[in-house]
Amino acid sequence: MPLSAAVPARVLTVAGSDSGGGAGIQADLKTMLALGVHGMSVLTAVTAQNSLGVQGAWELPVEAVRAQYRSVVDDIGVQAVKTGMLVSAGLVETVAELLAGTAAPVVVDPVGISKHGDPLLAAEALDSVRTKLLPVATVATPNLDEVTQLTGVSVTDETGMLHAATEVLAFGPRWVVIKGGHLPGEPVDLLTDGTEEHWLRAPRHGNRHTHGTGCTLASAIACGLALGQDVPTAVRGAKAFVTGAITAGFPLGAGIGPVDHGWRTRTG
Repeated sequence: MPLSAAVPARVLTVAGSDSGGGAGIQADLKTMLALGVHGMSVLTAVTAQNSLGVQGAWELPVEAVRAQYRSVVDDIGVQAVKTGMLVSAGLVETVAELLAGTAAPVVVDPVGISKHGDPLLAAEALDSVRTKLLPVATVATPNLDEVTQLTGVSVTDETGMLHAATEVLAFGPRWVVIKGGHLPGEPVDLLTDGTEEHWLRAPRHGNRHTHGTGCTLASAIACGLALGQDVPTAVRGAKAFVTGAITAGFPLGAGIGPVDHGWRTRTG
């Protein structure tokens, strides 16, 4: 019997490689497979990374990033794009220019620091993120540290999350998800476009193996958008997927293990 000719929705990740497989391009592609879309990738940097942290990072040339992007988008096409680690102002501006010319929703994860506290974005690139990248975002997904990097706002409670969202939206994304998992109490994320507010709550799990949560959430949102969902539906679905992946996170190496992207199909 011939194979089905049906083509799945296509999602492109523009991000760095995590050699340990828990975050970055690897987490993105695992998420895309788990959620039923065809994942494609533009590599921006290579990291030497494991459960203990990032031991080294090497940025790819702008020409290599541009060539990868054009190769995929011009031939295969995309229904959504997700960005992650972009390293430098040059790469941020190049990717922003490419995104501006692509007719697909964009999820920007403004990666600035790793789970272990390692810097993943040059300080001089922050202004390019504010003025070039965020304006082309359909959804931006900063965590609390990244909110502070971008806006100077230090968030300590839910009222602070609302203020932070207003500050990030001023840079131009249509929607923002302020990830509040590091606040005390019940984990909560805020999704807003400045008019609608959606507070997304989930029970807190004691599992410390949470490497890759940010990449996974942004990729899952992109998958939902590629499948035709509106932003609130895509974000709620992504939140449910990540919550399950955190619950099933497992130890790997001597440090912080990854979330389990295969939790829905894991049999033992």
